[in-house]
Amino acid sequence: MSNSINFLTRRRVLIVDDHPVVRQGLVLAIGREPDLEVCGEAADIEEALRLAEEGYPDVAIIDLSLDGEDGIELIDYVKSRWSSVKILVYSSHDEETYAGRVLRAGAMGYVSKREPMLNVVVAVRQILAGEIYLSPHMTTKLLQRAAVGKPLDYNPTETLSNRELQVFEMIGQGVNTIEIARKLELSPKTVESHRKVIKAKLHLQTAAQLSRRAFQWAQENS
Repeated sequence: MSNSINFLTRRRVLIVDDHPVVRQGLVLAIGREPDLEVCGEAADIEEALRLAEEGYPDVAIIDLSLDGEDGIELIDYVKSRWSSVKILVYSSHDEETYAGRVLRAGAMGYVSKREPMLNVVVAVRQILAGEIYLSPHMTTKLLQRAAVGKPLDYNPTETLSNRELQVFEMIGQGVNTIEIARKLELSPKTVESHRKVIKAKLHLQTAAQLSRRAFQWAQENS
């Protein structure tokens, strides 16, 4: 009877990550839990939306980088179409930079890929209980910022939009304008416009200054 109850009450988890090894690890970790089951695996936004439609997930675990696509956009899509789905971000990106952004987009937690995978299971259960999950370090940071009246996602790059941050990150990785445009499915002119706005927001005067600042940021957040 106990096994039957566990089966009937398992919460369904959708995994969205473009790295097969990461997906496999998450499937194994979640599959060991009697109250959780994987209802689908996706490598990109299109596949994730199809599986969300078909699989009725309770939780979606989403990476922020999906082979050039923006995981934050996927969070927006999911929350606009299936508001009851809880979202956990599992990413190698810097938590301090992105935690506030993903929470504003509708996610309920952030787990760094530097943390043990067991923390993903802990986080899934926590957000299913209606609670926010962040690392102890990030939770302390947010409380400190709130105490002194700073925005919860305070960061030198906080003025950048999600798309601008994507462009900024790619500049730091040494990707040129044409390739950025291809990866983000934008026109080169639009990418150049983003570059100008980024320079203005970060008070930079030249393309060389932008490249140096972006490279430094990428190194610190890799």
